[in-house]
Amino acid sequence: MGSAEIVIVGGGISGLSLAYFLIQKNSQLNIKIVEAEKRAGGKIITENISGFLCEGGVNGFLSNKPSTISLAKELNIEPLRGSESSKIRYILIDGKLIRVPENPIKFFLTPLLSFSGKIRMLREYFTPPLKEEIDETVESFVSRRVGKEFYEKLIDAMSTGIYAGDPSKMSMKSCFPKVYWLEKRHGGLLKGLIALKKEKKDTKAQPSGVLMSFKGGMSELIQSLERHLSSRILKGKKVLSIDRKNTYYTVHLDDGNFIEAEKVILACPAHESAEILKELSSELSDILKTIPYPPLSVVAFGFKKEQIGFGTSLYGFLIPYREQRKILGTLFDSSIFPNRAPESYVLLRSMIGGRRAPELAMLPDEKLIDTALSELKPLLNIKGDPEFIKIFRWEKAIPQYELGHEDKLNRIEQILSEFSGLYLTGNAYRGVSVNDCIENSLKLAEGIMV
Repeated sequence: MGSAEIVIVGGGISGLSLAYFLIQKNSQLNIKIVEAEKRAGGKIITENISGFLCEGGVNGFLSNKPSTISLAKELNIEPLRGSESSKIRYILIDGKLIRVPENPIKFFLTPLLSFSGKIRMLREYFTPPLKEEIDETVESFVSRRVGKEFYEKLIDAMSTGIYAGDPSKMSMKSCFPKVYWLEKRHGGLLKGLIALKKEKKDTKAQPSGVLMSFKGGMSELIQSLERHLSSRILKGKKVLSIDRKNTYYTVHLDDGNFIEAEKVILACPAHESAEILKELSSELSDILKTIPYPPLSVVAFGFKKEQIGFGTSLYGFLIPYREQRKILGTLFDSSIFPNRAPESYVLLRSMIGGRRAPELAMLPDEKLIDTALSELKPLLNIKGDPEFIKIFRWEKAIPQYELGHEDKLNRIEQILSEFSGLYLTGNAYRGVSVNDCIENSLKLAEGIMV
């Protein structure tokens, strides 16, 4: 199939944005993007079915990191701001949906925490930090600093909402590094937040971000990148292996062809990279195999507004593990962004499975739908059946940053230093969000072009 200066394996948001940034730096670069599927985008997939605009994966990004907004502007696509309803969020506590307060003062009036739980939270200011830097689980870190109740009712649900993970295994340092370093740098979380607030006031820094997407959904970003890169993308071509001779790599494809390249970037999931690299470096392959990817299913429902007695002007709700429910949470996509459902209809998306209940994600369609509806109907006071249903299944969904993740990354870097021109990127390493993927691609592009 010839040669290229750079081959990028994986046509998700990481691979596409990396290719875009590289070409912005040097438009003459000979780049090939090899995507195993017949479509680009990875886990960013938007489908418009009967007027319901369904996201199969992520439904948006926060505006607090400039790289995604800047990329959208360069691509001439207009980010869409989430509605005021997107600020209204609930958590299921003792079988009841309770609204999460939007400011700290209201938090002390909320029934989310008991009186003793609120007092324990305030005591965080006087809780001494750990002197040593250790890799602590999310459960251990939050319980130690803010109390077991705060962890069980709030942070457990939030961790599940982001990672579909198990906070008793998740690494605080790797999953929530900014919060982790508040303790290390300021002696505590409240002390750190006060310092950050003062810093923002002094520097007029941007506040924490608002949720954004695009009129046509998140796939609009993928489609726009594809238009810029179309001639460079090879779809439906699976990379089997990579070998190295002198300063060149040979990328072997499943159709018997190969591409020679000076630089190869694996922007595919870690488990796919592990297979590709097993002949080049068995140790690197073995490390990549240890990054878990639990299954997750997204079940979308379309109801008429009057069917939902609870109301529809909200972002959605999350469910802590202590509630022992079979769904992780539900988003009201049609309330967050416009044009997600036909007039007078509501689009809900419920998440099932994840690290703690992988078997539920792979239930047959009918059982999966029944499971979701059996939870949703009493919680939201839903009358009747949905008029629209769509299932998205991910056998290997969100990579988990569990204890030892940073050690894995450090060893990966050491091994890669022996292979000049070989790189790994994507959401398996340093951030799972769209913002993280794009920002990491920008940094990598700068490093490659040095």
